[in-house]
Amino acid sequence: GKNGVPVAENFRLEQSTIADMIQAGQVRVRTLYLSVDPYMRCRMNEDTGSDYLLPWQLSEVADGGGIGVVEESKHDNLAKGDFVTSFSWPWQTVAILDGSLLQKLVPQLVNGRLSYFLGAAGITGLTALLGIKEKGHVTAGANQTMVVSGAAGACGSLAGQIGRLEGCSRVVGIAGTDEKCSILVQEMGFDAAINYKKGNVAEQLRELCPGGVDVYFDNVGGDISDTVISQMNQNSHIILCGQISQYNKDVPYPPPLPPDIEKIQKERNITRERFLVLNYMDKQEASILQLCQWIQEGKLKVRETVVEGLANIGAAFQSMMNGGNIGKQIVSVSK
Repeated sequence: GKNGVPVAENFRLEQSTIADMIQAGQVRVRTLYLSVDPYMRCRMNEDTGSDYLLPWQLSEVADGGGIGVVEESKHDNLAKGDFVTSFSWPWQTVAILDGSLLQKLVPQLVNGRLSYFLGAAGITGLTALLGIKEKGHVTAGANQTMVVSGAAGACGSLAGQIGRLEGCSRVVGIAGTDEKCSILVQEMGFDAAINYKKGNVAEQLRELCPGGVDVYFDNVGGDISDTVISQMNQNSHIILCGQISQYNKDVPYPPPLPPDIEKIQKERNITRERFLVLNYMDKQEASILQLCQWIQEGKLKVRETVVEGLANIGAAFQSMMNGGNIGKQIVSVSK
């Protein structure tokens, strides 16, 4: 249903068999890692609200970002032992896949941390980097202040760091616990972080962003975003990445702003445009290499929450939707 919070019991684990033989062009892979992401909540509705996202089907295998190792290949460009990834990897321990739909991975690019290709060096990192480059209008030396909501999450924790690397002079994060705020400041280089569950967010924002907000990386929507937008400067920019506070509700995407906030947006000429990484795939390769370089140089700090075992993926999904994890949520399926 469109309204409702997902729980672990929405998923079940089944045992089945796959074909003994693979066909020409196919590979048999063993799954190593699966990605658990907020956008998947939209796939639990009959209408995902996006023409590029198909709904999961009842009693069918779910899918998403995944990484595995080739165990048998009848594809010319893939050999046994190759590490591969796909954005539509089935949630199963072993699978037979079309080799042409898989991308070969180079572990050395991420210092051997394969799971990074599902996060900081994958679609999550691309979302943060391309969002800032294409919609943030960040200019080095322009003394811009960036605010990131959902800042301790997979995308937000990268976005704040990338905002700094791209030239923002001040970066402030908004998260839900003191621990998350501490990690943002002490580990990831944010200038400050606000625990939105404590104190007055509007007052803290005014104190921490005395010159107003120039760039807002919006992961959450709702009241938090309304508060940030009310303190944004003339000709500033909202990077509309996600609206996780609204995903369990029956509202259009992007959700409309309240009338008073919409008035502020228009009067101050604040851009707020839907952002899709898929529209910038011509920049994917160069962007991934940039992310990998930052990781290798230690300029981009990466956090992951790894859950062991395919049987626990439902619980991992529930925890992620409740904001319980720091950084990227990964399920390790097998060693």
